[in-house]
Amino acid sequence: MSEQERPDVAAFRELEAVVRRLVDELSAFRKRALSAEAKLKGYEAVSGTGPRAAGARLAKLEDENARLRSQVEKAKSSTKGMLERVRFLRQQAQAAEK
Repeated sequence: MSEQERPDVAAFRELEAVVRRLVDELSAFRKRALSAEAKLKGYEAVSGTGPRAAGARLAKLEDENARLRSQVEKAKSSTKGMLERVRFLRQQAQAAEK
């Protein structure tokens, strides 16, 4: 009959095995993360979407947004003017009917 291993030694061996598996998994995740970062940098270089390009794109979008807001304000004032004319013509037509 073989002598049984002490409980604390058995627990230590089990813990050691779990830690080894975790280290292996962590190593695999690190490799995947580094690979993904390298791919992303490659895509950014090709497409020009890095931090500088993002800042330039933001500035361009802000300028476009300001231009569009100006156009909307012009359209609002034009619409209000047309609405006032329609109201005036309606009043004139109603007055002519009486």
